[in-house]
Amino acid sequence: MTTTQLSVAGAALPRTTVARERTATALALLLLLAGCTTIKRCSYEGFGRDESQKPEEVVETLDIEPGDQVADLGSGSGYFTFRLADAVGSSGKVYAVEVDESMNEYLAGLVKERGAENVQIVLASPDDPRLPEESIDLLFTSNTFHHIEDRPAYFRRVKRVLAPGGRVAIIDYREDAGWFVSLFGHGTSPDVIEREMKEAGYEVVARPDILEEQTFLVFAPRDGGTEDG
Repeated sequence: MTTTQLSVAGAALPRTTVARERTATALALLLLLAGCTTIKRCSYEGFGRDESQKPEEVVETLDIEPGDQVADLGSGSGYFTFRLADAVGSSGKVYAVEVDESMNEYLAGLVKERGAENVQIVLASPDDPRLPEESIDLLFTSNTFHHIEDRPAYFRRVKRVLAPGGRVAIIDYREDAGWFVSLFGHGTSPDVIEREMKEAGYEVVARPDILEEQTFLVFAPRDGGTEDG
């Protein structure tokens, strides 16, 4: 065993991996003593999330144009919301779509603090994003897909809010991404995402290969994008 590795259950693990898991465990215990909103915020923002999530590279890969209308589905504490808002510019709009009212209130405070006039917060229902019809150039969702019930039906309904040429970008943890994902079921296999989106009437138009722990797929509706298509 080298100085850069530790032995765990008979296997050699990089020291950085062990340290990261110990830190995450300690912080998780501390969060149990914190308020519910704090726990939710940390679950969205993560510990050292930027390193694995590569948010700037993700947004650049999406080819967002100034003036676009983008929906951030499962916006949480706004981790991607403000980055998307920068991409669409002052002539565009980002709909921060979230079912959790407490998170929306928290994000509303950040929007006001930052003067982000191109961000509109939407309190969605579990089965409806409550977005204007034929308005969204890109519906983006990160680490939310696994939370949605009856996903084929949900994304069939999403078609009606997409503008002509509109796309759906999905990022979700793979099931083997780590102990937290496995323990709490916070992941979806790439095959399941593709199968369910195909059932909903979409086809894959891009497979950005930039994330190590997550699946990143971009879809477009088949057959003209109608809800029944």
